[in-house]
Amino acid sequence: MTPLPAPLRWLHSLEWRRGFYDWARSDGVTWVYIFKVLLAAFLTLWLAMRLELPQPRTAMITVFIVMQPQSGHVLAKSFYRFLGTLAGSTVMVALIALFAQNTELFLGSLAIWVGICTAGAARYRNFRAYGFVLAGYTAAMVGLPALAHPDGAFMAAVWRVLEISLGIICSTLISAAILPQTASAAMRNALYQRFGVFALFVTDGLRGRSQREAFEASNVRFIAEAVGLEGLRSVTVFEDPHMRRRNGRLSRLNSEFMSITTRFNALHQLLERLRSSEADHVVAAIKPGLQDLAELLDGFSGRALTNADAARLVTALTAYKEGLPAQVRSLRATFQESAPSDAELLDFHTAYELLYRFVDELHSYAQTHASLVDHTHAREQWDEPFTPQTNWLASAASGIRATFILVVLGSYWVATAWPSGATMTMIAAATVGLSAATPNPKRMAFQMACGTLLGALIGFVEMFFIFPWIDGFPLLCVMLAPVIVLGSFLTSRPQYAGVGLGLLIFFSTGSVPDNLTLYNPYTFINDYIAMVLGMLVCAAAGAIILPPNSRWLWRRLEQDLRGQVVYAISGKLKGLGSSFESRTRDLLHQAYGLAVGQPQVQRNLLRWMFVVLEVGHAIIELRKEQAILPVHPAYAQSQPWRQAIRVMGRSLVRLFLQPSQSNLERSLIAVDHAISRVQATDEPFAPHFDTSALRRVKSYLHFIRTSLLDPQSPLSAYANTKPQGVAHAA
Repeated sequence: MTPLPAPLRWLHSLEWRRGFYDWARSDGVTWVYIFKVLLAAFLTLWLAMRLELPQPRTAMITVFIVMQPQSGHVLAKSFYRFLGTLAGSTVMVALIALFAQNTELFLGSLAIWVGICTAGAARYRNFRAYGFVLAGYTAAMVGLPALAHPDGAFMAAVWRVLEISLGIICSTLISAAILPQTASAAMRNALYQRFGVFALFVTDGLRGRSQREAFEASNVRFIAEAVGLEGLRSVTVFEDPHMRRRNGRLSRLNSEFMSITTRFNALHQLLERLRSSEADHVVAAIKPGLQDLAELLDGFSGRALTNADAARLVTALTAYKEGLPAQVRSLRATFQESAPSDAELLDFHTAYELLYRFVDELHSYAQTHASLVDHTHAREQWDEPFTPQTNWLASAASGIRATFILVVLGSYWVATAWPSGATMTMIAAATVGLSAATPNPKRMAFQMACGTLLGALIGFVEMFFIFPWIDGFPLLCVMLAPVIVLGSFLTSRPQYAGVGLGLLIFFSTGSVPDNLTLYNPYTFINDYIAMVLGMLVCAAAGAIILPPNSRWLWRRLEQDLRGQVVYAISGKLKGLGSSFESRTRDLLHQAYGLAVGQPQVQRNLLRWMFVVLEVGHAIIELRKEQAILPVHPAYAQSQPWRQAIRVMGRSLVRLFLQPSQSNLERSLIAVDHAISRVQATDEPFAPHFDTSALRRVKSYLHFIRTSLLDPQSPLSAYANTKPQGVAHAA
């Protein structure tokens, strides 16, 4: 057989194809996105010019704002942009009707409205935030130019809605029709890959192979994935009817994943404390049950969990779960032969109680995952949604900052009568809204100013030296294409997203010609100076006026994080577990993003999250156990052990609201007293963790105590150097 020439051998080589597929999955996706942006922008501009809309550039700018690599994101963003535009246009018409003859009152009312919308954007950190952004700056973008001609305000609002609608329609069609990248496919892939990573994380932890840094990094990743998947779930309902029919199960799956990570973290933390305290014989007694679970999960570690794999996992976990109580009794009998102390026996019981709860939650997660293969399923019935938690002071700070900027720039415009003052004010309104939902609005506003300055330089050359010499729409597209490609590429890189956004939006605002093009260099230069100044003022305000990445907000978010323990103690029990999990993780996700570049702050926040989740989850389990107790004198509300638990709850509220050495000592005394009261109570059931409510209660109380005494916990800074609370074991 004649060998192929060298070029053909290279084309048929596996290495070349692997490299091509790697490129297609990374940079290839970016270039497909850039091509779609170009196509949607030029289609929108052509239609807007053919339809003789007053400002074709507005329709084109809509494309740059709503276009995303995935079609579901485009649909979601378009939906909220349309709603925000309607709301902003309605408010603008009302303000013009009320204050057309009084510029000061109009500007004051507009500043308040933009502040309210900016606060809303900071409160909702997903595509709903974009609706608030649009509601704010649409009122400014339409209302400020209409001040000179109030009689045309209504038609200006109508034209803007039509222009934005055209941009939305073209973006949606191009995104969905040409090489679509769906959010539902991304979500399926994320769900399948996530469990394999988690299973490997669990097996390493059960075998004692995980390092502290890797453990913390994995938890940060799981938190980010939980928050991100909630955002993806809210997007997929726009594009995929199959995912919409599974919406309840997807929400449930995310909630159950948060639960299993918390369950395993609690077990892992207890095992690490036992290993660090050199309680080797206790760890050895616990190890056989852990080893069986690790071997079960080895078959799922580091690989995607398909629906068929989930069904196999359900079967394996069912068998393991059914055999666990008998195995625990056998292991306990063997352990008791070595005459362990009461404290060591309590460690044994607590570890297996946590393990059983973890396996139970893991089994539920696998069942939900396996049910995704069916269009309808009983597990779809789920009414415990992801509950985000935003600090109200952070939202209020964003609103105050936006109102202050609009008042200052509007006042400057009125005082100086600068012709481009209206441009400066409305661009500031847009910038402060677009940057409000980002962790660092100062950086975002400054990057947008840099992008705008670059757009001004390029736009000046094109507007006055190129556009007068070209003829026809195709040549216009050729001249605009390099700028759009550069801006789209920059927006696809997170570190330069603000520069790309500023270049695309504000190059189009000042340099894309209308049907009737006016070549006025004086106005052009003044308007771009006004745009850059407005953005720089926003950047300065973001750095000076209650900046969100400063120490005050970290402390507030840390307080909110600790306050979740209070929520676990006092919140309504129905749906409390899911709500507690999501609120705690959402708070940490926000705080972690705001503390970028501050590793010590991030580490301290993460340590607070661990102790909050451990104590809060144990409290919720205690409340659930007490809620389902049978009617018996041993379980009555007046029993000393139940009174002691209520006293402990009040002491924990004080501790987490105001951490101090005295409050920590009181909480430890209260926990020890509760444990001793439970130990002194007789109950009418066999003393096994699957039959004895008081044994389970005692295990959770013991776990709370070990969490409070954990040397890795931030509470250790308040601990007395003398050993405390050991008398309960006697």
